[in-house]
Amino acid sequence: MSSTAQGARARARMEVTAAIKDEARRQLAAEGAAKLSLRAVARELGMVSSALYRYFPSRDDLLTALIIDAYDSLGESAEAAHAEVADAGPVQRWSAVADAVRAWALRRPHEYALIYGSPVPGYIAPDTTVPPASRVGLLFIGILRDAHRRDALAEPPALPAELRTEAERMTADLAPDLPPATVAALVAAWAQLFGLVGFELFGQFNRVVEDREPFFRHAVVRLAHGVGLE
Repeated sequence: MSSTAQGARARARMEVTAAIKDEARRQLAAEGAAKLSLRAVARELGMVSSALYRYFPSRDDLLTALIIDAYDSLGESAEAAHAEVADAGPVQRWSAVADAVRAWALRRPHEYALIYGSPVPGYIAPDTTVPPASRVGLLFIGILRDAHRRDALAEPPALPAELRTEAERMTADLAPDLPPATVAALVAAWAQLFGLVGFELFGQFNRVVEDREPFFRHAVVRLAHGVGLE
């Protein structure tokens, strides 16, 4: 087969794959991830199910592709926002990444729900989802590392004895060059950041927080201070 024919086949496969994922995202918005169906996707695209299975052998394979795409899209948005302020102070860099996370979630709520909402029953994410899922966290770790190298990172309060072993384990896994108390504070801040976004996205702030952008930005700066950024 000529290289031209191979290229045409590859482009056609990419186009069909993209169409399948686009339709699956529409189903996510309408029905939620738990009800995602390969047969329904095939039906909406005018394909027979057996043809779709050549692209995604199972629902879980399709879910995994959607999850990786969502994490990568979020990571790209956060990295682009960080690049614009890469020469700024650490709190401004931290805030830029956090703002990008919130903005992406508000633009793409159903994809945010796929990766940070309720787990899909019966689905177990494979290891291939880990690198894309790490992109935002690695930005925050990089900000802390830069501050630590410059002696501009205040150490959080001392860890209680019962947490030290776990904090040291997390540090060895995530950022061996940072103090364990800092890593423990970072993991807590990470959870709080996505909690803030999730509360706004899923309606828990209704009739509680109305002017949400300034509230979010104030909370994000407090999180930055909590991990030792000044």
